[in-house]
Amino acid sequence: MASSLRIDNLCAGYDAVRILHNVSIDVDARATVTLLGTNGNGKSTLIKAIMGIVRPFSGRIVATIDGREHDLIGMPTQAIVDLGIALVPEGRRLFPRLSVEENLLLGAFRPTARSKLKDNIAYCYEAFPRLAERRSQLAGTMSGGEQQMLALGRALMSAPSILIVDEPSVGLAPLFVSRTIDMIAQLKERYHLTVLMAEQNFTQAIRIADKGYVIVHGEIAFRGDDPEQMRQSDLIRKHYLGL
Repeated sequence: MASSLRIDNLCAGYDAVRILHNVSIDVDARATVTLLGTNGNGKSTLIKAIMGIVRPFSGRIVATIDGREHDLIGMPTQAIVDLGIALVPEGRRLFPRLSVEENLLLGAFRPTARSKLKDNIAYCYEAFPRLAERRSQLAGTMSGGEQQMLALGRALMSAPSILIVDEPSVGLAPLFVSRTIDMIAQLKERYHLTVLMAEQNFTQAIRIADKGYVIVHGEIAFRGDDPEQMRQSDLIRKHYLGL
């Protein structure tokens, strides 16, 4: 069964500082939803709240996986990952002194993934042939684009049904940004994933998005139910396209 994610009236932040204000978004089953916003507007805080790294002040985060609803509020991060929700964090956060293959194997720690470890690592090497070529290379010696492939592959090793990608274009040359966005689209189709992608690069993100949201100062300022609606938004045209 396909998986989905629903966030209702979420308020979250750090200590007494509120970053998110009544944020509501829907990530439909097997859709790619993009969350647009410049730095400091709350994208990463929202993702950390979904993953249990930040505890919300109020609101709901509900994941529907295999037909069953799970309230993620209060769940530890490990339990959220165990449900089948994987994060590709901003900046990739690899283990630089471990090899490509060792980094991939660390992604397969949840029980469901361990039972499919051989198949999953074969899929990763098929999806990213460059990783297969460099399986013994230390992750920290790879290029930024190769490290992004490895971060995506490590997330796939957990056998997720929901994939969350935080700022995949950060630190990459324009050519690698386009390739990375294309890879996310291909992986989504191949593995029937539901994808939430936080991104600043509107032009690239909209190429693969089914719908999207713009977050400004911790609030949802715009919702587009299809790519064309997003392209025609005055807010997006002014702040992201310079029109």
